[in-house]
Amino acid sequence: MEMPPLVAMVGNPNAGKSALFNALTGARQKVGNYPGVTVERHSGRLALDDGRPVELVDLPGAYSLEPSSPDERVTRDVLLGAQSGERRPDALVVVLDAANLDNHLRFAMQLIALGLPVVIALNMVDLAERDGLVLDPTVLARELGVPVVPTVAVRRRGIDTLRATLTGLVGTAAAPTAPAAPVEDIRTLQRRARALSKAATVSETPTRRWHHALDSVALHPVFGPILLVALLFVMFQAVFNWSEAPIGWIEDGFTALEAALKGMMPDGFLRSLLTDGVIAGVGAVLVFLPQILILFLFILVLEASGYMVRAAFLMDRMMAGVGLSGRAFIPLLSSFACAVPGIMATRTIEDEKDRLTTILIAPLMTCSARLPVYTIIIGAFIPARQVVPFVGLQGLVLLGLYLMGIVGAFVAALLLRRTVTKGESSGFMMEMPKYQLPRLHDVAIGLWSRAAIFLKRAGTTIALTTVVLWALLSFPQAPAGQSQVEYSVAGRIASGLEVIVRPIGFNHDIALALIPAMAAREVAVAAIGTAYAIDDTEDASGAKSLVDHLRGRWSLPTALAFLMWFVFAPQCISTIAVTRRETNGWRWPVFMLAYLFVTAYVMAGITFWLATFAGL
Repeated sequence: MEMPPLVAMVGNPNAGKSALFNALTGARQKVGNYPGVTVERHSGRLALDDGRPVELVDLPGAYSLEPSSPDERVTRDVLLGAQSGERRPDALVVVLDAANLDNHLRFAMQLIALGLPVVIALNMVDLAERDGLVLDPTVLARELGVPVVPTVAVRRRGIDTLRATLTGLVGTAAAPTAPAAPVEDIRTLQRRARALSKAATVSETPTRRWHHALDSVALHPVFGPILLVALLFVMFQAVFNWSEAPIGWIEDGFTALEAALKGMMPDGFLRSLLTDGVIAGVGAVLVFLPQILILFLFILVLEASGYMVRAAFLMDRMMAGVGLSGRAFIPLLSSFACAVPGIMATRTIEDEKDRLTTILIAPLMTCSARLPVYTIIIGAFIPARQVVPFVGLQGLVLLGLYLMGIVGAFVAALLLRRTVTKGESSGFMMEMPKYQLPRLHDVAIGLWSRAAIFLKRAGTTIALTTVVLWALLSFPQAPAGQSQVEYSVAGRIASGLEVIVRPIGFNHDIALALIPAMAAREVAVAAIGTAYAIDDTEDASGAKSLVDHLRGRWSLPTALAFLMWFVFAPQCISTIAVTRRETNGWRWPVFMLAYLFVTAYVMAGITFWLATFAGL
């Protein structure tokens, strides 16, 4: 018995493909799996207007012929006749979302270039018209060289016209006119798609025109990155400038609390625990809550406005240059909050080499736990002056540290993809959401969530670590005239570690802070604050007095080396634990620790010696 012609329905995800498939086939459907893979195969019978039966197969949604997932690989293989157990289609029904035409045309032009008979189903035209977008299908048909049929699948509009068009296409000896030469470059395709979408647009609302105008800047290969850096620059300037007043209020609160405790309690073990341990340690970290909230205010607003996806598109170009997929952007972006959810988010990356590389570089993203370390050192050693009007030097240094982490991650990815995680990088496509004003309620909830996480961390991990460190710093009691910190258990451990870190400019104070900071990076600030509080009982609970201590005991080259250490060092035991869980063993966590600590040591040493030779 002769097999009926095979017609494949293909298009981007969320184009309404399944609804159109159901409208054409009704209840005459079968569901199975393609041989050798877990991807589902949906097929059904369709009777053409002349009575001929055809088999209609609904291919998995795809963004291009360069697959980045098993679903997209099946779609590519079926279209090229390379899928085991599947015939090459005799004709294609390419489904486009009318409201998102410029993105969907990109894939459509790749499909037309295959040379098969094609009909375009311009779907969901009702939703496009509701949003004020009116398209001319005849322009699309003329420019593409294939029939274009407007449809509304859920209301069965255009179904009869689509069936009649298929009747004329299936079984024809020659395919309709296609572009003379297939265009392989995705950026060239995107430019052509936008030009064609503009030519086919009869009218659109001012809002849609504004969206396109904004995208012409935000996604521009030159102006887009400039805009992204400008937004980051404003964000880090605000982290310092907007936080001065609330930081002062928190400092005053802890100062008053310490004074009250000292007035109510006699000098002794318990008072030292509360003032030198809890208040000096936890208080030295909590003063940075305003800066963390300001940072997340910008991130939440950019996400809610729709800009963050545009930033992902821009970063995808850079990531491709170092062998990463754009799918790594969201996990890496999440790592700016905390590497733990960022590493867990890599589960969305299909390619194992891509995923492993992303996990290994995620700790290089500057998480919020580094912010207290950065700001206390910058506040102590970088002058609070303006380079030019409205541009503060401290904000520039903070921006530079964040950019250093990003550059370090890209360099690490480049090296890893050419050595231990060698392999081909998968492609990545994305759809742009509409620009919109962020909802105040959603932003407030996001900020409250971040504040709660930080306060919980300060009240548990940081507080516990600080109390343990206070105990190690307080015993045994030093004889009169000797430093309590150096005589204590913690001080003696730090003296041993100091031998290792002294060549890169680190002193005894830093050696003391590095060990408890493995619990959480911001504990480094708490550890230094606690150590100085024990050695100097005169008002060591506030960040201002901690700054005074740092200026008196550290040189500028040492401070800069300390900053560079924290750009690269993997000082977070939670990150190590989640890496072990996500990679199913200790091999990759140990490798990650080794290469990051070696990088941190080398970069801190280079920074210290360059700053020393420069006479800083």
